Amino acid sequence: MQIHGSYMTTDNKAVHDKFVTMIKSNLGETFEDHHIPPPVFNFMGAEFVSFDTEGKRLVVQFPILRSYLNPYGAMQGGMIAAAVDNALGPLSILVAPPNVTRRLELTYSKPVKIEMGFIIVQARLLEQDGRRLVFSADVRDPKGVRLARAKAIHWIIDPDTLT
Repeated sequence: MQIHGSYMTTDNKAVHDKFVTMIKSNLGETFEDHHIPPPVFNFMGAEFVSFDTEGKRLVVQFPILRSYLNPYGAMQGGMIAAAVDNALGPLSILVAPPNVTRRLELTYSKPVKIEMGFIIVQARLLEQDGRRLVFSADVRDPKGVRLARAKAIHWIIDPDTLT
């Protein structure tokens, strides 16, 4: 995977547009009722890097901003969790009916330093059992070193609760 810094490249723009088109197709006439991508995704400067619908995988990159740092100069754990959630959420909409996060567990391995420039979140659906979805995600630096890993349980919601 080739990442090109913390700005949207022409390739990333094309991936973004294709991903949003697929989400629009999945949501159909309810697309306008949703915020795709969500405002927080844009606020964090996130970019879709790649997705594989057959493999049920999505890769998203996030810049490491000074405003995300804790007192030790590393990215705040909650901001890393937000990045993971902002990769799992769009993937969940792509692979299943509307659903919500029930549980998100993270294990941090290494500090995320501003000098890295950005992090890459690689998300994938592991299994679906009825209304229960199980996802995993790896957070990596630009060199591919794993910085954190996550597991999430999502729940497909009753369509009647959306209105």
